[in-house]
Amino acid sequence: MKRRSLLLQFSVLLLAGCGGPSAVTQEAPRAVQGAKAGAPAAAATVALAGNAFITSAPSGATEIINSNGLANWTNANTVTSAWFRVNAAGSVTVAMDARLAGSASSTVRATVNGTPFTVNLAGAASKTYALGTVNVPAPGYVRVDLQGISKSGGYFGDVSALKVTANATLNYANDPANYYWSRRGPSVHLGYTAPANTEYFYNEVTVPAGQDKIGSYYMANGFGQGYFGIQVKSPSERWILFSVWDADNGAKTTLVKKGAGVVDNAFGGEGTGGQTYLVYNWAAGTTYRFITRARPDGAGATDYSAWFYAPELASWRFIATWKRPAISTYLTGVHSFLENFIDTNGYLERSAQYGNQWARSTSGTWTELTTARFTGDATATNAQRMDYAGGLRNGRFYMRNGGFFSPYVPVNQNFTRPATGVAPNVDVNTLPQ
Repeated sequence: MKRRSLLLQFSVLLLAGCGGPSAVTQEAPRAVQGAKAGAPAAAATVALAGNAFITSAPSGATEIINSNGLANWTNANTVTSAWFRVNAAGSVTVAMDARLAGSASSTVRATVNGTPFTVNLAGAASKTYALGTVNVPAPGYVRVDLQGISKSGGYFGDVSALKVTANATLNYANDPANYYWSRRGPSVHLGYTAPANTEYFYNEVTVPAGQDKIGSYYMANGFGQGYFGIQVKSPSERWILFSVWDADNGAKTTLVKKGAGVVDNAFGGEGTGGQTYLVYNWAAGTTYRFITRARPDGAGATDYSAWFYAPELASWRFIATWKRPAISTYLTGVHSFLENFIDTNGYLERSAQYGNQWARSTSGTWTELTTARFTGDATATNAQRMDYAGGLRNGRFYMRNGGFFSPYVPVNQNFTRPATGVAPNVDVNTLPQ
């Protein structure tokens, strides 16, 4: 599971500690392409397979992005968008590699950062068609939109890549084996340092209005063996999701009990474990509360439980308790993350605010967690995508990803929020079961 591999990476990063409000910044991301001093800039090949999306399409449109790029381009109302990033202002020259099949000729429009260029395609063999040159006023992402104008047959053409020339370093997805992940976009995390023998972890999450995009997971309460948060599954369905992985030795996690209306499943595909979710229409702009608990059962396993508080319900909802074998532990590696799990929606931006983190020990002492370490997955650290950010906003931590925004916030640094000094107003002994 990607979340599991990310958690392993995240755990290593967390070992670096949370040493202050602005401790460490990452090295500059790996340069993908750049001009050599005294030499003409070489054209970089930005494959649509890893860097493009169908961003607008009418009902019934057939266009897709596959391993060869844009295909099945038949509808003049469909817009395909590709992005690449320049690290400095200046002129950028763009061309595209395309071929025509199913038509004798076609005319298409390519709009580069708002400047339109028209190009005529002809011939079944792939060619490089010049588009034009634009001035990019600042470092950041450049957007190229493709739209059909006219065609003699059924198709506008197949487009495999953009050819980009600039006197600046370019960043874009250039690892074909990981195009699926780069199209999903960078996942980012906040790691908190909780005291030993932490039995309960409390967190609050607010998704701002307009940031609740389909395919988003706003994970609030992660720990070494699972995660708990809210998702947007579809235009009509949202989940409260709590999952625990199977044991490292392969032994299965089992359900102990679950709350009313909660669905339980085994999950697979990106690791295996037990999954529980409550279909609940949570709302952007509302602050929701989350509590997770880990408690050894005295027989070599650990029970993990989760509760969700919605202010519109004015009560805590019990989600589930899972028993994970072959481990005896309290909560470790507590963290949050923000991710997109639908690759075709990877061009959409999402963000969330995370505030008022607290840990409660086995002795009943609440400790406020005010420092978080901001990290990212391999899509971020390998500069396949650089539309990610995190830090402090209005006294709370925040994370942001997707949307090809600029500038980004480097990962591998610590942030400290103002302390509230007020422990959560919850009696854990009376939480519903």
